[in-house]
This record gives sequence, C-alpha cells and structure tokens, in this order.
Amino acid sequence: MQKRTIMSVLFLLINSIQLLAQNTSPEMSEGLRKDGKIYVVVLVLATIFAGIFAFLVYLERKISKLENNK
Repeated sequence: MQKRTIMSVLFLLINSIQLLAQNTSPEMSEGLRKDGKIYVVVLVLATIFAGIFAFLVYLERKISKLENNK
C-alpha cells in the first residue's frame, strides 16, 4: 500500500515538473504568424494530408477490385 502511494506521488511530481518546465509562449509560431509564413506551412501540410488521403482511397479501391475478382 505504501509503495503504491509513494509511486503515485512520485509520478505526480514528475509530471508537474514537466509542466512547469514548458514554455507557455511558442516563439517560432509567433514569428511565422507575424511574417505570414504560417499559411505556407498550413498549406504544405494540408497538401501532404490530401495526397495521403487520395492515395489511401486509390489503394482501397484497388484492393476492393482485387478482392471482388476472386
């Protein structure tokens, strides 16, 4: 019982130290937003995710077609 309590307290302390060590203001995103470059980053990420989604849809249709041929 005591070991479990000690481990729980230790776990909570480690997590609270990690939260205190984090910087609350992301400097890089503020700089990108100020320069207008954040929109380029969002556009590139959206393009990548759209490409992955399109590939998965293509692959699913191809697999379904192969399954139906058997």
